[in-house]
Amino acid sequence: MPNAILDSQDPSLFDVRTKSPGPVGSLPLTAEMLLERPSGDLFGWTQNAGMGWDPAKLGGKEFLLLSTHGGLRAPDGTPIALGYHTGHWEVGLLVQAAAEELKARGAVPFAGYCTDPCDGRSQGTTGMFDSLAYRNDAATVFRRLIRSLPTRSGVVGVATCDKGLPAMMMALAGTCELPCILVPGGVTLLPEAGEDAGRVQTIGARFAHGQITLEAAAEAGCRACASPGGGCQFLGTAATSQVVGEALGMSLPHSALAPSGHPIWLDMARRSARAILELECRGIRMKDILTEDALHNALVVHAAFGGSTNLVIHLAAIAHAARLPRPTADDWARINRQVPRIVDALPNGPRHHATVQVFLAGGVPEVMLHLRRAGLLRTDVMTVSGLTLGETLDWWESSERRARLREALRNRDGIDPDDVIMSPEAAKARGLTSTVCFPKGNLAPEGSIIKSTAIDPSVVDADGVYRKVGPARVFTTEPAAIAAIKRGEIKPGDVLVLICRGPMGSGMEETYQLTSALKHLDFGKHVALLTDARFSGVSTGACIGHISPEALAGGPIGKVREGDLIEIIIDRNRLEGSVNFIGTKECRVTPEEGARILAERPERPDLAPDSDLPDETRLWAALQEIGGGAWGGCVFDVDMIIETLKAGRSLRKEAVR
Repeated sequence: MPNAILDSQDPSLFDVRTKSPGPVGSLPLTAEMLLERPSGDLFGWTQNAGMGWDPAKLGGKEFLLLSTHGGLRAPDGTPIALGYHTGHWEVGLLVQAAAEELKARGAVPFAGYCTDPCDGRSQGTTGMFDSLAYRNDAATVFRRLIRSLPTRSGVVGVATCDKGLPAMMMALAGTCELPCILVPGGVTLLPEAGEDAGRVQTIGARFAHGQITLEAAAEAGCRACASPGGGCQFLGTAATSQVVGEALGMSLPHSALAPSGHPIWLDMARRSARAILELECRGIRMKDILTEDALHNALVVHAAFGGSTNLVIHLAAIAHAARLPRPTADDWARINRQVPRIVDALPNGPRHHATVQVFLAGGVPEVMLHLRRAGLLRTDVMTVSGLTLGETLDWWESSERRARLREALRNRDGIDPDDVIMSPEAAKARGLTSTVCFPKGNLAPEGSIIKSTAIDPSVVDADGVYRKVGPARVFTTEPAAIAAIKRGEIKPGDVLVLICRGPMGSGMEETYQLTSALKHLDFGKHVALLTDARFSGVSTGACIGHISPEALAGGPIGKVREGDLIEIIIDRNRLEGSVNFIGTKECRVTPEEGARILAERPERPDLAPDSDLPDETRLWAALQEIGGGAWGGCVFDVDMIIETLKAGRSLRKEAVR
């Protein structure tokens, strides 16, 4: 019987040739090139002709287009093989548009890819153990690809989502001697009827509590990603990274948060191609754009948007790659005390506009207009447009683009753009508060982070301070914690304590399963969460993450016992906070006495890295700790690593003697 796996039974397959005529024409070589150029440059042209490029046009300047493209689309857009997520599903179209523009202008474009995973897809799974570590790996791959094309004159980076986009930004930032430009992959659209991509990730928890039917869950889950491409509709890590990339001057003005697949989105790629040619012509390199002043502007814009707390990690990593001082927690706190949040977007509210609506309201340049009027920006910085920030804002303020898109938001959605992006005065009148706070205390002696602006206002006291005292409910894995929520074992007033989920325990996984469930369950606003893990950018509520030191590094958070009383105080006005163990229900103590008790307590016997933690992530955790840990951007500081290894080898030799 014929075996279709071993043989397709197609006789035409056996017509195999060993030779081909080869490309027509000749390479535009010169005697000087043959005498002086490396053989790799010459053979590169041979390969270019072999791939079909017109040999006569090989003398154009070469530009590399890197992207996180994933999946395989038919010409009409239908899937042949799915990507990991919508964020990279359509970015190949951006690469194509930019490449066609470069080719039309006489340049020679190259394209390379390193696809990225989806944090939404890996929530609550062991896939999350590779998430943050992947960012470092991808940045390394991108940098290696850039160096592996020695003839490139500049680099265009196209990326969209939570880890691929920060990785691309790190790679471009580290390519300081070349002109580079970032093309953000944009956002997906809201469904005309249904739930956004953040809320829909809670259908399991809501079904378990009887808040949604099976039929409603199935329908909502089907519709939430209403268009095939782009990052999620909320101001999570993907959207915040797009915003920060533009604020740094790495992207063209009004490029972040564009609707994927739209003509205005493709036009951005074409204009970015023109921009990279102009940057190369004028000798403007990445190091001329990424400066300490540009970094300052990024922190300011992040605060004004109310962005994801994950950018505390990523922006430090981008600064490190650019050889700039890394922002510290004190820098973030200082900026957030100075800068009001003026954007009303998902998930922060109060009206929860989608990111595409923020784009139509004016996006990053509109926010920057308000910040410039307030004297908060450094406008002399250069941007990839070839203009200073001040010059681009002057253009934006009187542009037809601004007027037409803001009017489109009014006409299409009935939304006043000034209700999406507000003046500081209007934002204050509507109750918007500054973005992030960095609580310390006897449970977080080295600090922690909370998006204080996203605490439900109904549980905040009239003086703007969130105060909570509650019993600790301690878990060492996220699945155990979410199971307790679904079984109804977590009650209003409880303080969830999730430990062993920092870099050493789980690769510093995201815990959006928990934070989203608490947000969308009726009693969730009355439950707080403490963890040495991190949060999805769409997380909200009284959720304190990045607690340092982590439990497995000897942090006092690893000594908390079931039922211990935890006191949380978050001042949303002064952006100050504390998180302390204060004894038990039977015997309350001061934070100072609590610190003494914790110091004398033994560690919990169940502290351990996750048994499924991959070796690659264990290695990443060890190396990033040497480089400064989460507060330092989870980067590999090569000099420090080498120095530490040398010291370790010396100690080992002494021990052998």
